[in-house]
Amino acid sequence: MTVETVRKLVNELDGRLEERNIGKPFFSDPRYTSFPLSKENFKSIHKMESDRALVFVDGGNQEVLGAPNFSIQINRVYFNVFKGSKRVFKKSNSIPNRVEFFSATHSRFRDSEIYYDTIIFPLREEFRELLPEEADLSFNSFDRTVTFGTQRADISRVASIARKFAEWEYAFHLIQRVMKAGDVLVLDGTLQTGFTNEAKYARKVYDVGMSKGVIVTGLSKTSRLFTTTGLSLLGAVRKLADESNLPFSSWYIPVAETTSTDHNAVILVIKLNSSGDHVFRYEIYRDQYKELGKSELAEILSQLAENSRDMSFPGYPYGLIDADRFARVTHSEVESYRMIFLSEIAKGGRWSKFARYIHAIDAHDVLNKLIGR
Repeated sequence: MTVETVRKLVNELDGRLEERNIGKPFFSDPRYTSFPLSKENFKSIHKMESDRALVFVDGGNQEVLGAPNFSIQINRVYFNVFKGSKRVFKKSNSIPNRVEFFSATHSRFRDSEIYYDTIIFPLREEFRELLPEEADLSFNSFDRTVTFGTQRADISRVASIARKFAEWEYAFHLIQRVMKAGDVLVLDGTLQTGFTNEAKYARKVYDVGMSKGVIVTGLSKTSRLFTTTGLSLLGAVRKLADESNLPFSSWYIPVAETTSTDHNAVILVIKLNSSGDHVFRYEIYRDQYKELGKSELAEILSQLAENSRDMSFPGYPYGLIDADRFARVTHSEVESYRMIFLSEIAKGGRWSKFARYIHAIDAHDVLNKLIGR
């Protein structure tokens, strides 16, 4: 019966996923200008010699201990440097390759509202200057940039913002101290800022990038953009490329540009390796994109393509694979840190105080243990 129901569902969904005309990129925000999706707008990415360095940045975080009124998280940000497919080891005493810190987000009642404030504890004191300001990590629990629907923001979601802001601040210092003119910063994700105070950190990155001639970009593993006919934008571009019999296997196509204060970028869709099954959303800071000549853009994309030949994930930059690996916080690490925190809480005779808050949300975990999950 289950298989039959699944078969019916798949058949029904297959019929509803119509292969319609691809339309054009759809943005409800009038500050976005979309470009036509046509065969003529595809451009080849071909091998070019270049001395540009690619600096990849990623971050990771996980909750170590949480309750409705607090969330303790372990956070880390990491960078690496490549020239094409070759790793470059930058000698810099001022910027460690990885920065780690604990953050504690807690609820406070003030001005007749519930606020979530975050305090930061770097694992090494020299990391502190590379991290965001605590004053920028205070949010009204009904701040529209952190809520889902009409519900008060979940404190663990707000707690994760410290890591996001840390990525921007870390990138600022990398451009300032490590990178040189012509180098390319590749952030994991889009250049769009979504949280209150986040644009402040992005602006710092853009300004120092402009002053030093460092190109600021972002590459997304996923995209939820659509076309005007309801298709996935990345899927529609891939469909058009397949049907166009392009004479080249690695390519890019500009799809939109935006001048909004929280998203100043030109958006491309790129395919970086003929063996790859994926296309990706790649963004370049708009003010810099407008200054790039065609040969400079081709050189940057050529470097990205050269970095995307690793057979573990062909077509995706190895620099981001590496950055994800070293920025990721593992489950075993979380469990280890949790034991340390619980031990310190118990030593101080504060277990009963913390427990009454933790038990407000851990009943689901108890049930999972009872049924063997």
